[in-house]
Amino acid sequence: MSAPPVVLSISGFDPSSGAGVTADLKTIAAHGCYGVGCITALTVQSTAGVRRTVPLDGELIRQTIDELADDLALAGVRVGMLGNGDAAQAVCDGLRRCGAIPVVLDPILMSSSGAALLDTEGVKVLRDSLLAQATVVTPNLDEAEALTGLTVRDLTQMRRAAEELRRLGARAVVIKGGHLPGDETVDLLLAEGSFHELRGKRVESQATHGTGCAFATALACNLAIGKALPEAAANAKRYVREAIAHAYPLGRGRGPMNHLFGLTPSKR
Repeated sequence: MSAPPVVLSISGFDPSSGAGVTADLKTIAAHGCYGVGCITALTVQSTAGVRRTVPLDGELIRQTIDELADDLALAGVRVGMLGNGDAAQAVCDGLRRCGAIPVVLDPILMSSSGAALLDTEGVKVLRDSLLAQATVVTPNLDEAEALTGLTVRDLTQMRRAAEELRRLGARAVVIKGGHLPGDETVDLLLAEGSFHELRGKRVESQATHGTGCAFATALACNLAIGKALPEAAANAKRYVREAIAHAYPLGRGRGPMNHLFGLTPSKR
């Protein structure tokens, strides 16, 4: 039996498993890939929000990525929460050991509950170095604003922000428009000089914790198995929509999606 593609999640640890490395591993498994992880930060959080973050030592992060890259034939990487500049620089260094594989950069700057998840130095490293190392960067509207300094509140402004991110060094960009009003959600892909609008019917739900993580990781999986970027992005959007639609009620805040909705539960 041949081994499945190996996808590396580089991100924080969410104890509620709605986001971060543990949620990524579920998403990777749902796509038939084998997931490995490098934790960049510990957090105290639940569906009710993030209470505390503790970034890990950069050298530990660097050694973890090096060890995995030396041992395994990595087929894709998803980079999420970094925490601070030391961790961000360690990830930059580690990615150079991973070779020419798809890297999806999910520039997590703040939690949905308003907690800062990357310091000023980390944002600088992300903008100056990580952007150029990624195959594609996947900011939401607020993250696109923070990285470009532009207002990003409609589709026209999303196009301008995507072009600015390309100017800053990104090879391809998906700006996630889930926070825009309307019955549809519209994400905007800029790749090889062309724009693609990814549209889907909005699912009204409280189970939206970690949607950005799931999209970026699903995108990394699709790229790892050889899908072209437009198809990979469309597939990732479809996966997130179904994971939200099949979610079950958990927690007292914004609950997690059902990352493994495609699996038949065991009968007891």
